[in-house]
Amino acid sequence: MRSFIKNKAQAFWSAGSERSLKVKRNIVYTFLIRGLSVLIGFLLLPLTINYLNATQYGIWVTIASLVAWINTFDIGLSNGLRNKLAHSLALGEHDAVQRDISTTYALLCGIAVAVFVVFYSVGLFFNWNWLLRVPATMQFDIWPVLVITLASFCIQFILQPVNSILIAMHQPFKASLILLLGQVLTYVLIWVLSIFTKGNLYLLVLVASGSPVLVLLLANIYLFATSLKAFIPRLRNVLLLNAKSLMSVSAAFFFIQIGALILYETDNIVISRILGPHEVTTFNIPFKYFSIINIVFYIIITPYWSAFTDAYAREDFGWIRGSIRKMRKLWAAAAVFAFVLYLFSGIVYRLWIGNGIVVPNMLSLSMAVYAILQTWMVIHAYLLNGVGKLRVQLILVIATGIINVPLSIFLIKQIGLPGTVLANIIVMLVTNVFITWQCKLIIANKATGIWAK
Repeated sequence: MRSFIKNKAQAFWSAGSERSLKVKRNIVYTFLIRGLSVLIGFLLLPLTINYLNATQYGIWVTIASLVAWINTFDIGLSNGLRNKLAHSLALGEHDAVQRDISTTYALLCGIAVAVFVVFYSVGLFFNWNWLLRVPATMQFDIWPVLVITLASFCIQFILQPVNSILIAMHQPFKASLILLLGQVLTYVLIWVLSIFTKGNLYLLVLVASGSPVLVLLLANIYLFATSLKAFIPRLRNVLLLNAKSLMSVSAAFFFIQIGALILYETDNIVISRILGPHEVTTFNIPFKYFSIINIVFYIIITPYWSAFTDAYAREDFGWIRGSIRKMRKLWAAAAVFAFVLYLFSGIVYRLWIGNGIVVPNMLSLSMAVYAILQTWMVIHAYLLNGVGKLRVQLILVIATGIINVPLSIFLIKQIGLPGTVLANIIVMLVTNVFITWQCKLIIANKATGIWAK
């Protein structure tokens, strides 16, 4: 038995093409890192809720969702950079890599400064306490909380291309390590806050939004001083022609990101506005719980994005077909896992959060179904993103983005909190039908017309 296991392990690490071996190794490394990340994330939620309260926590999550929209103002540059780098590296065009990296950092720096100035100036004229239905009994202004979060996101916005560079160079486990270190620092500092202070939302936001930024800054400094030294951003390598090229690749990613934000990040805002901040906390418990499925799947699929780019550049359709078959088998296993998580959800909630917050059974069931649909979508979206066929996705996100918010509002008013998840399920079903068909055509090398764009 021991020799059998040893032989299987050796075969796993040595069998397959160089591209497949890189994917395998990254999956294993990332699993180990993200496993710790998931554990810390789960420990962080009850720690944060207990430090604040359900209402304050709901306000913080809603603000984070609101400010997350700022990430779209990189106009898809990070994802566009990932595709361009993977393609250039596959063809050995290292000068192009350095120019694209330098130009991307310069563009994001300019955009971040502009976004902060505009949002800060406009935000001064809003009554944010009224907008997010902050109870009058709390008696504090949430505008400073929003500004702190906004500033942190803008700095992170400038620094985040390093993750795309690592993924394009088939090292996504390093990007996961950066995320893990940010979570560890956040957890430690919030734990310290819980000992020496009591329910201070300003301090929590400073820690929760600032810790990942600090880790990302140190990661940029370290990586560009060591393994990425050859590609360090330099002012002399910033070229307007490169900016135009990057923008053409990134434009579709920008609108897809807008659609994804409408689908994923408006839930908290809609719930807070209609049902109040307390219900945002209730919503986020099953959301966090069933995100285990998505996290595991993202760990597996992330190395494939750039691998698909590499395979498509080399016209290796056989490798693409085999990889998609493997992913679909894993999806079937994920669907079974989601059902198991649903069966034990009530017990897990009580052990994890306690009895202070009751999660409706219908909310857990709808969240499980949504997680299953989302993992199917990720498989096919990553193939399309990797090969740069984005037109169908672009049309779908615009169409579903238009109907998602009003549909969520309507269904929440009809059936309560599960309504927002049901709205997501409906638009996700529509999306999955079209992108699955497009992937089928691409894998068979039969895509024409809009399916080939």
